[in-house]
Amino acid sequence: MQFRPLKVPDAYAYTPSAFPDERGLFAAPFQEEALLGSVGHPLRMAQVNHSVSRRGTIRGVHFADTPPGQAKYVYCPAGALLDVIVDLRTGSPTFGQWDSVLLDAVDFRAVYVAEGLGHAFIALEDDTAMAYLCSEPYNPSGEHGISPLDPALALPWPADVTPIVSEKDRSAPTLAEARARGLLPSYDDCTAYYEKLRSAHR
Repeated sequence: MQFRPLKVPDAYAYTPSAFPDERGLFAAPFQEEALLGSVGHPLRMAQVNHSVSRRGTIRGVHFADTPPGQAKYVYCPAGALLDVIVDLRTGSPTFGQWDSVLLDAVDFRAVYVAEGLGHAFIALEDDTAMAYLCSEPYNPSGEHGISPLDPALALPWPADVTPIVSEKDRSAPTLAEARARGLLPSYDDCTAYYEKLRSAHR
């Protein structure tokens, strides 16, 4: 499996080998060895989420209070989507910056999103499925969102796709509003937590 760091630090993209034959295809989108080689610690898997979306559906930008936050390892088992990772950590050298990765059922590429980073995607086809391996269970009181339509973020939603956004995500604060309210994770707190996870693995 190949992996590469994204422009947002502490996020990575992974591309597994795929093995097609007359029966169909086999791929392993998650491989712990590749995760350890990039992140430096294993993924504690507390919950697996699965969503199916119509073309144009945007989910996110979501994040959680850190620590413990919620790291995500995501891939697309059916359809295609554009995955977006946003640095929401106040004090980060790349605060407010984002990167995007095409995830689909052709290459079975995956993305790791560390605790404290924002995550969103747009479905590019009907019946697009997203699988999320999550380090922590859902915690309603610690979950937050940033508007995916925040013009200051200028996320790369395709101009030829009509966005479908839930009322909850549409009414979420902008990045500037969330920062003013003190909702965003601290870069120092996040990096200290990452080091704690790595130290526990050494």
